[in-house]
Amino acid sequence: MLIDTHCHLDAVEFAADWTEVLDAARAAGVGAFVVPAVSLDSCAAVRDLAYSTPDCLPAYGLHPLYLTGGTPDTLLALRDFVAVEMRGPRPPVAIGETGLDYFLPGTDAAWQKEFFLAQLRLAREFDLPVIVHVRRAVDDVIACLRRVRVRGGIAHAFNGSRQQAEALVGLGFKLGFGGSMTYAGSRSIRRLAAELPLAEIVLETDAPDIPPYWQPQGRCEPVFLARYAEVLAGLRGLSVAEIARATAQNAAQLLGGVDDSC
Repeated sequence: MLIDTHCHLDAVEFAADWTEVLDAARAAGVGAFVVPAVSLDSCAAVRDLAYSTPDCLPAYGLHPLYLTGGTPDTLLALRDFVAVEMRGPRPPVAIGETGLDYFLPGTDAAWQKEFFLAQLRLAREFDLPVIVHVRRAVDDVIACLRRVRVRGGIAHAFNGSRQQAEALVGLGFKLGFGGSMTYAGSRSIRRLAAELPLAEIVLETDAPDIPPYWQPQGRCEPVFLARYAEVLAGLRGLSVAEIARATAQNAAQLLGGVDDSC
């Protein structure tokens, strides 16, 4: 089976048809969906989705672009939420989506780092991996991960250098590849997807974001993961079955609660 390690099924883009979206992905061979929260409000939505849908696996965190109005109390509220859910019927498989994003002008890097480091400490407290968002901030993410060591995680939508990839792997991280890999012009990403050890790669859609080349202006959907596996298989000269088996095993090894045997 395939595992979508990053899929925002709680997003407003799926409000009208999320059950049909899931059914289509399941029919294409996707057996599990990791759904990361991006804010305190979305933590509750992700929890409710996970409670009602067994193959949707929750992760709880604060995205760097959703920190407006955040305070130390926001971090305390996240910690309290995670503590309750760790004792619940569907404990989180990771802390996230957290990380750093320096893409937008006027970014307050220090503010983002404060929240990122706090969530790394939260992951360490509860012995959870971390789903990391990183855009134009790979070196700072690596520096933070060296400062607060966690048990590993996923560098979501990885778009860094080979050296940065190896540094993240050395810190226990898998690298997430998805829609960007499908574009012929994404030479650096496709080269990494082809050449990095397969044991360090997981697949993701980031649905509804990062659409593939065949639907560049439309909504990304988790059903596309099957075609992403085909792209990765072509880049590496392997069968789709080999890609599905390896990437699912990689995800299951890293994320508690993920079963790759379905």
